[in-house]
Amino acid sequence: MNSKNLFLGLLIAGGASLMNAQTTQPQSESSPVVTKQANPIIEGLKKQIEANPKDTEALAKLATAYQDASDWTNAVDTWKKISVLLPDWSPSYYSQAYAYQSAKDDANAKLAYEKYIATVKPEEIEQSKKNLAYAYFYLAFAEQKSNPTKAKEHIAKSIEYDPTNQDAIKLNQTLNS
Repeated sequence: MNSKNLFLGLLIAGGASLMNAQTTQPQSESSPVVTKQANPIIEGLKKQIEANPKDTEALAKLATAYQDASDWTNAVDTWKKISVLLPDWSPSYYSQAYAYQSAKDDANAKLAYEKYIATVKPEEIEQSKKNLAYAYFYLAFAEQKSNPTKAKEHIAKSIEYDPTNQDAIKLNQTLNS
């Protein structure tokens, strides 16, 4: 599958607001039970993938739907499946990092951002500048205490890709003061 088409599909899928409704129905007055209702979009995509497990477009839509539902474990697992099928497609690593970060799994988020940076092809840099800037910012932030020298290198790259990011500018001032 052409990664540009997949990327376009992700942009479209990411723009759709998908929801995972929850309802609370008390079992008794003292012990409410929270029941997650099935998300029809997720369920439909899962069936589509059962029929064709290598459908990277459907997998990307499913991963995005999981993210929209804040189901970080399934989002990460689905992005990993895409990475196996398309190991040189950098957006899957960025999305894994985002899901790990959202799940508060900083160690794996850091690894995924590093993989993302390493996977971005030279011809993709221009369209990836904002994501690269954030990935480098995240790495600089994560390493500011344990490896200040590396953090300074990362924040310099972050600012190179997005010189307007105020958080990166502040971190750069902190690291270099």
